[in-house]
Amino acid sequence: MSATRRALRIGRVLIRYRLDDLLADTAAERWLRLMRPFVPRASPEVAAMPPGVRLRLALDELGPIFVKFGQILSTRRDLIPPAIAAELALLQDSVAPFDGAQAQALVEAALGQPIDVAFARFDTVPLASASIAQVHAATLHGVGGAPGREVVVKVLRPGVETRIAADIALLRRIAALVERTHPRADRLRPREVVAEIESTLAAELDLQREGANASVLRRNWLGSDALYVPEVVWSHTAERVLTLERVHGIPSDDIAALDAAGIDRRALAARGVRVFYEQVFRDNFFHADAHAGNIWVDPDPARARDPRFIALDFGIVGQLSREDQYYLAENFMAIFNRDYRRIAELHLEAGWMPPHLRLDELEAAVRGVCEPYFTRPLSEISLAEVLGKLFRTAQRFQLTLQPQLILLQKTLLSIEGLGRLLDPKIDIWAEARPVLERILRERYSPRRLAREFRRRLPELVTHAPDMPVLVHAWLRQQVEGRHELRMRSSDLAALNDSVHGLQRRVVGAIVGVGLLIAASVLYALEAGGASLAGIPLAAWAAGLGGLWALLAAWPRRGR
Repeated sequence: MSATRRALRIGRVLIRYRLDDLLADTAAERWLRLMRPFVPRASPEVAAMPPGVRLRLALDELGPIFVKFGQILSTRRDLIPPAIAAELALLQDSVAPFDGAQAQALVEAALGQPIDVAFARFDTVPLASASIAQVHAATLHGVGGAPGREVVVKVLRPGVETRIAADIALLRRIAALVERTHPRADRLRPREVVAEIESTLAAELDLQREGANASVLRRNWLGSDALYVPEVVWSHTAERVLTLERVHGIPSDDIAALDAAGIDRRALAARGVRVFYEQVFRDNFFHADAHAGNIWVDPDPARARDPRFIALDFGIVGQLSREDQYYLAENFMAIFNRDYRRIAELHLEAGWMPPHLRLDELEAAVRGVCEPYFTRPLSEISLAEVLGKLFRTAQRFQLTLQPQLILLQKTLLSIEGLGRLLDPKIDIWAEARPVLERILRERYSPRRLAREFRRRLPELVTHAPDMPVLVHAWLRQQVEGRHELRMRSSDLAALNDSVHGLQRRVVGAIVGVGLLIAASVLYALEAGGASLAGIPLAAWAAGLGGLWALLAAWPRRGR
């Protein structure tokens, strides 16, 4: 289908569902107005529907790529109204399956061997079908007379890359048009949304990458009683085919089935919250598509009192930078403690906000968001809702936010919604706070920091011989005034006036770094003698001396 015909079809669907008003005051709206006489009027039932429902139905009719577009757009609650985002989150990624014989041929081509060589049994009737791929049940060949292992085989739809590329190209053109003509284009950021959709779809088109995500998540939770991740069968996995251990479970939103199985839903809800916070703040690797279809519950009767989740579909996972992870954790702790000034400080320190903002103004805005929530019992407060409102409020102050933080907020919203579905009285804060406190305590403990020093010791030792030469060259440039000749700045002139103080701070920094390296070496060599917390006292002395020297060298405010 040509781009023009595809665009005309999209236009007809938009008009039929009365969505052309979304493009009001744009060039696209004028073209749609010309098409109206040739498109059947919307039925009274459709006309009476809220905009979010009409948009969801239109995307569903336009096909699997637009279904995926709606799902991804539902995560961008910073760009679209919450009611529409909630409606788009209901999109079911379920479409008519393609021919099973064709799926078998695709598996054979991807694995480079006949289906009867790769599998003892391959069911051509799919278990599930989605916009990107469909899933078939299969059995591996047994080894040494043992029965074959049951697996599921996920195979990409034929030609899906070409269709996605064509639709993405069309979406880019639409985004460029909206950016040029829409009065609120700076807020909608259409090109950025399309780029995010393209990146997400590219990741989902590589099933080997999805297998790697599953493998990492499984390794993080291997042996856990809280979460089970099926094993990847790498010998039967390629870019277009993914083979996983087959698991059986109950969808986490099937309350009747959970109750029939005797599952303790209160324990399950609390465990779900703890698992999420551990994935984010302990592992920095979280399942970011955590709707009920992808999160099952182990039906084993022996686990009914101590239930375990089963994770599926690993195409979308989230990670944060080390800095964002730290600042986000500290933000949560500040919210727990109702420390609004600390929240404002963290937003500035993290670089999420422009540094020229007045701290008291940001603090007042944060207080205005958070304080109304605390009139309610903590068990009724949604952390995801508070975080989302903080992000939206911060946008007024030119918030610079990574998409991964929005992805995390959307996942947290899903987890909290699932928790309250399982146990309407769950206190999210009571479950989350001790987990977060424990993780922060362990992460920034002296023993953990000492291990980090020991891990990076080879890097420090490698670069240590260069430090005296580099510092000497830098000091020589300062004394000779060569920086002042190269950079014409009143700031440098002021700096030159205080060069002696600067030199003292540099010397202090050199001494501090030298002592810290010495402490690391003493710890690595496990020098004999008395020790504290498993670390030699000599290493403690050198380390504390190094920290004192660095603090003494640190520039004071007002200098």
